[in-house]
Amino acid sequence: MSDSETSPAAPEADRPTNAKLTRGSIIGHLVGQTLPAIVGVAATMSIGLVDAYFIGQLGEDALAAISFIFPISVALTSLGVGVMVGINSVVSRALGEGDDARAARRANFGLVFAVGSGIVMGLALFALNDPLFRLMNAPDNLLPLIRTYMQPFALGFPLILAIMGFNGVLRGQGEARKTSYVSLVYAATNWVLDPLLITGAFGFEGLGIVGAAYATIIGWGCGAVMALFLVRDTRIPIDLTLVGKSHLRDCATAIAKVAGPAAFSNAINPIGLSILTALIATAGQDAVAGFGAAGRLQSFAVVPLLALSGAIGSIVGQNWGAREYGRARKAAIYAGAFCIAWGLGMAIILTAAGETFAQLFTDKPAVIEEFALYLEIAAWGYAGFGILIVANGILNAIDRASFALAQSLARVFLVMLPIAWLLQDSWGSSAIYTAELGANILGALTGSALVWWVLARKAPDSGAR
Repeated sequence: MSDSETSPAAPEADRPTNAKLTRGSIIGHLVGQTLPAIVGVAATMSIGLVDAYFIGQLGEDALAAISFIFPISVALTSLGVGVMVGINSVVSRALGEGDDARAARRANFGLVFAVGSGIVMGLALFALNDPLFRLMNAPDNLLPLIRTYMQPFALGFPLILAIMGFNGVLRGQGEARKTSYVSLVYAATNWVLDPLLITGAFGFEGLGIVGAAYATIIGWGCGAVMALFLVRDTRIPIDLTLVGKSHLRDCATAIAKVAGPAAFSNAINPIGLSILTALIATAGQDAVAGFGAAGRLQSFAVVPLLALSGAIGSIVGQNWGAREYGRARKAAIYAGAFCIAWGLGMAIILTAAGETFAQLFTDKPAVIEEFALYLEIAAWGYAGFGILIVANGILNAIDRASFALAQSLARVFLVMLPIAWLLQDSWGSSAIYTAELGANILGALTGSALVWWVLARKAPDSGAR
């Protein structure tokens, strides 16, 4: 069967075991797919916190440099997440339709596509490093530190895209637990290597900020090896000869149709964050350091929301492919309710203990004050951010990635950046944090409306349980 052909959904009794998320409790699947993903995402996010802790010991300049680097590295990784989402989408829908052969062809093509994308992005980053950070208003004294970190990071970037490709194949099959093992391997590698390579230990002098880059790259390599091992143990074979047997244009179009918009949709937020960093840089290095460190903590606080946004794609994708539209709608409702509860709970905790958390990163009063100010304002948008990214995960899974991209563009360029730009002179750094809050509230409203409109267009069916 060619990739351009479609298969009718199999009756539930005849549906292949690979489409396991089309049967059983929806809440059970949400929990079963999200809990392992929380472990994986937490492990990944912890890399940034551990990096910030040890780099902070190198001095204020190093901490400010990593604050400029952070949004760029997140933006690039977000592009890779888009590739993963594209692979997840086409694999999960093919399995839901009962077409395992197509799922295998597209999975193997997706792996090649992911690594090729990583090579292109890494080379572009290496070539454009200095102009990019000058555009962000990075001061001249920080550029050598930034360059020292980013050059090896760029050359190692294809490794993280290989991991994204493997994880897309695993997620499409509902194997969230295995993706968490991959994340744990490369995070644990980073935890062990950071103190040794950054500040030094056991008689080793340490390499400074570039040590963080080397630790990250080695971790990626270990994670890629683990991912290859785990994917080979699933029902979808890793057989690159299937790429030659595929209709390449159909495979590329199917993946790129989701991966392209999803990549830019995921990258838009850190791109906006990069612009906000450039704006806040006008307030000095203390403001940048506080903003950057608080952003690292925020990334950890929203881990369950990020995990849920990744888990929802395989659940909705398989049920959408199997025409179980009622189950897809219920999954969306339950996921949105969790986002509200978790986001508001974390906002209460972080605003109450902002200065305490800040002291984990620095003892400089000006940086601590900026850190706490950011949390007091921006943390109240976490629930909205969760709804936004879950909505994007749902839209990507059902081949509506262009809708996710449109709402992400509107959130950043029609709300976040205009508010920050217009209020910065009178409100100072508070304008930046208020802009992020407003953007997350709008994102929640538009994301909810889009998902409800798209999912409600399908008639209820017997699978709504």
